Amino acid sequence: RLEKYPRQMTDLLYTEKELVQSLREYIKAEETKLASVKSWANKLDALTRVSTTDPEGYLAHPVNAYKLMKRLNTEWNELESLVLQNPSDGFISNMSVHRQYFPDEEDETGAAKALMRLQDTYQLDSEAFSKGKLPGMQSDAFLTVDDCFDMGKTAYNDADYYHAVLWMQQSLKQLDAGEEAATTKAEILDYLSYSVYQMGDLPRAIELTRRLVAIDPSHQRAGGNLRYFEKLLFKQLNELNQAYQPASEEPIQLGTYNRPKDHLPERETYEALCRGEGIKLVRKRSRLFCRYQDGFRNPRLLLKPMKEEDEWDSPHIVRYLDVLSSEEIDKIKELAKPRLARATVRDPKTGVLTTAQYRVSKSAWLEGEDDPVIARVNQRIEDITGLTVDTAELLQVANYGVGGQYEPHYDFSRRDEPDAFKRLGTGNRVATFLNYMSDVTAGGATVFPDFGAAIWPRKGTAVFWYNLFKSGEGDYRTRHAACPVLVGSKWVSNKWIHERGQEFRRPCGLTEVD
Repeated sequence: RLEKYPRQMTDLLYTEKELVQSLREYIKAEETKLASVKSWANKLDALTRVSTTDPEGYLAHPVNAYKLMKRLNTEWNELESLVLQNPSDGFISNMSVHRQYFPDEEDETGAAKALMRLQDTYQLDSEAFSKGKLPGMQSDAFLTVDDCFDMGKTAYNDADYYHAVLWMQQSLKQLDAGEEAATTKAEILDYLSYSVYQMGDLPRAIELTRRLVAIDPSHQRAGGNLRYFEKLLFKQLNELNQAYQPASEEPIQLGTYNRPKDHLPERETYEALCRGEGIKLVRKRSRLFCRYQDGFRNPRLLLKPMKEEDEWDSPHIVRYLDVLSSEEIDKIKELAKPRLARATVRDPKTGVLTTAQYRVSKSAWLEGEDDPVIARVNQRIEDITGLTVDTAELLQVANYGVGGQYEPHYDFSRRDEPDAFKRLGTGNRVATFLNYMSDVTAGGATVFPDFGAAIWPRKGTAVFWYNLFKSGEGDYRTRHAACPVLVGSKWVSNKWIHERGQEFRRPCGLTEVD
């Protein structure tokens, strides 16, 4: 036993030495963790000082809005995991209290898709967002390599390879420029090469996959993908009897690949109008006038008639100036904010209200009994239009944040959805009265793709048009859209006026299209 004893003791000494080494590694890990937490705290302290100085201005920039979603959904969770390695009761209890208000995965994905929607509509390359170079705004908001990579992954996971390519390419560009990142070049090339293949560009997919193999020869998919791509390309070349052409050396950018078609037939026209590239009104302007409007000798407008401007002649769309005061707008927003919820649309097949990607906004409904201001606004709309609002829908208040939109749609119900307003018992929506309650720094126009009108928000003004001819037939030219908000926040309120009660205020014409 004594013979074994010294050997066991020496083993214990070495064991103790290993434990000391393990202890030092533990201390080092704790110090690293603490340094990491301190770094987080310093960065977030500086960030929140800037963001809370002007919250609305800060969130008006789409990159800031996206990064807020990302921070609260992803990065604060990472920080929580870091702290949980040696639980801190104060931090965890705080996290538990506030977690119910955090955005979730769907919110972060939605914010990423909003950036992509803006990118498409306003033809902005990924670098414009990455560097914060947006029209009408100077900002130091930026996206890192990791941010761009996550944007690309969001698109990739949605099988949206067009956007995956654009964002992975931007991530790679910034990484190649020397920016530090947790994401590796191999990870980016893995996603980028396959996305490029999905876009039908085999030569470039092969070139990117070769770069991936050179960086990581043991990559589990790269070798197989490379052989498959090469086999596919040479098969295509043989079938077409063409010679091999190496991949273009031009970097991938906006316009390298065509965006896939989607459900919206007038997509290109709609987006061009949103960018202000619509029909030039040189000759049209000679037929557009402005005037004072007293609501057909309405007593409330005789002494102070409304200023009315033609926005379009046929169908007739007018804008009214100074419809709402700043005080009234503030009150309407104050009443609406607690009630705002994701806006819904009516499913044409089932009639059930549901959310949809083509309408991204929050809305609330206000009654005249809610506040004298609402009753006053309802009365003003009746005075201006000469139509009764007794059968109109409640005043709807909508807020379109960054990327908020409502793609082309009709306000009236068509023949294929005859029961859309049946439960109201007030007929179809004869007219729309739309109040602009904010200016918008960039984007947010109301556009009519059928005839090329674009109406830009001006705080305090309102636009009005008829959705139906006097016969009650729908005017299909009034299909319209709310363009995505690029920079800023758009507040509107609208009144949908119905047919019932208008029989003597807007009698039938002699033809179907009067």
